[in-house]
Amino acid sequence: MHQSRLSNIVIDCQLEDLAPAIEFWSRALGKPVADADEDGDGKYAKLQTAADEPVILLQKVDHPNRVHLDIETDDIDAEVQRLEALGAHRIEFVHGRWWVMQAPSGHRFCVVQRPEGRAIQPHANRWD
Repeated sequence: MHQSRLSNIVIDCQLEDLAPAIEFWSRALGKPVADADEDGDGKYAKLQTAADEPVILLQKVDHPNRVHLDIETDDIDAEVQRLEALGAHRIEFVHGRWWVMQAPSGHRFCVVQRPEGRAIQPHANRWD
């Protein structure tokens, strides 16, 4: 048995400077900026959300602008296999930490490991 849930909404921005996108999305969504440079490399920013809401991230990317979802799980291999059985396929394993996948509809999404020590609840699905 493993668990998974929608954890992140990621706004992919093909920009040199992420700051204008951070300001726009913060104001548009009414979410203060929690961290304008989450990883210290200028590629990720995080908006403030409640504990039971998905995290909203902005990500500087090289591909065209889009929004993608992250599915958080306590067992990446089991979750990837479950999603493949539903018709998704693997695209790339990134930094040895998460899978970029593609749904049968053509949409890209990621399967990410739940951070150590953090409960996956609320809103987790249990899969046998």
